[in-house]
Amino acid sequence: MNVPDDLRYTADHEWAKLEDGKVRVGITDYAQDALGDVVFVQLPDPGTTIELGATFSEVESTKSVSDIYAPVAGTVIEVNTELADAPQRLNEDPYGEGWICVIEPTDLSGFEAMMEPDAYRKLISD
Repeated sequence: MNVPDDLRYTADHEWAKLEDGKVRVGITDYAQDALGDVVFVQLPDPGTTIELGATFSEVESTKSVSDIYAPVAGTVIEVNTELADAPQRLNEDPYGEGWICVIEPTDLSGFEAMMEPDAYRKLISD
């Protein structure tokens, strides 16, 4: 499984990347592999305020429907609208073109509490 060293991870298999004080969020390679072929992504609306750990998106695959949980509290400031027409990008490029949204955090404590890459690798290897 691909686990980039420049990201943080949750036990629910979301990843986050800090970019100029904002947090870009997506699902991990492990998550997309477990889901199977993604056929639909429910994106949050820009301007939505989300709580740490709250559901803010949903990914539907040929196998199941999975909730996506906010790794940080804040406001959604950008969404990857291309996923509406090409949800398979979550499978093809989960850490690149398959990102879900960008959140402007109210504070970074949620991000700082996320797993480092080595801890996430241990979680998915157990």
